[in-house]
Amino acid sequence: MIRYAKPTTLDEALALLGEGAWRVLAGGTDFYPAQGAKPFRDNVLDINGLACLRGIVETETHWILGARTTWTDLLRHPLPAAFDALKQAAREVGSVQIQNVASIAGNLCNASPAADGVPGLLVLDAEVELRSAAAARHLPLPDFILGNRRTALLPGELVTAIRIPKTASAGSSAFVKLGARRYLVISIAMVAARLVVKNATVAEAAVSVGSCSAVAARLAGVEAMLRGKPAGPALADAVMSAPMAELSPIADVRGSAEYRLDAARELVARAVLAACGLTNDNSMVAA
Repeated sequence: MIRYAKPTTLDEALALLGEGAWRVLAGGTDFYPAQGAKPFRDNVLDINGLACLRGIVETETHWILGARTTWTDLLRHPLPAAFDALKQAAREVGSVQIQNVASIAGNLCNASPAADGVPGLLVLDAEVELRSAAAARHLPLPDFILGNRRTALLPGELVTAIRIPKTASAGSSAFVKLGARRYLVISIAMVAARLVVKNATVAEAAVSVGSCSAVAARLAGVEAMLRGKPAGPALADAVMSAPMAELSPIADVRGSAEYRLDAARELVARAVLAACGLTNDNSMVAA
């Protein structure tokens, strides 16, 4: 018999997960489209009754985003400028109706290469908090998303929070996305950039690209090229000559691999300049 459960405490939810296999239902914006008209064949664990998993908390060392925190929650919460890229991405997650119910953790667990929230979290050095009835652990986001629709979640585990270290919440950031149209579109490529500028010079740089490989990736070569450079329009030139070996885009109906690589480099330049406050263009439409 198929079971449905809607626990009201985290301990109850983890106990149920420890008993066997369940499909976790949070916002449902991916859950229901994937299910379609097919009959349910898996147990469903509805976590929408877990109030403890929703909200944003600041501690001495971290910003903690509860797993059920929605994109609208994120947009409405006062956060440092380093979170601007993530907030800009939040506005690109489907429609406003989707943003009102879709959870940030659900975006990660879905593990789509085109997940809008991932680049903005990567430049914030985000880590994922996972709990089971027996233990808790924290994984850096690159260690959690393993590939297209693949994560490091173990049987019996639930994502309970996303943690942002205060050391990575300095500076300002920007997000730029390329799609076939302005709104309600899957990315052809997207970029988040976070810069810390001191004495008119880039002291720290974090740049991440999504939709150009199986998993969104930080660009170490670009980051190294930017550090120590004057914070001005010439940063775009540095990006144009920086290595991007981390990217391995595929060709599909939305664009060729070559087009994606060229687009990603242009988007990185735009995001870097936007993070410096030189432009506010955070969305592009493919010609």
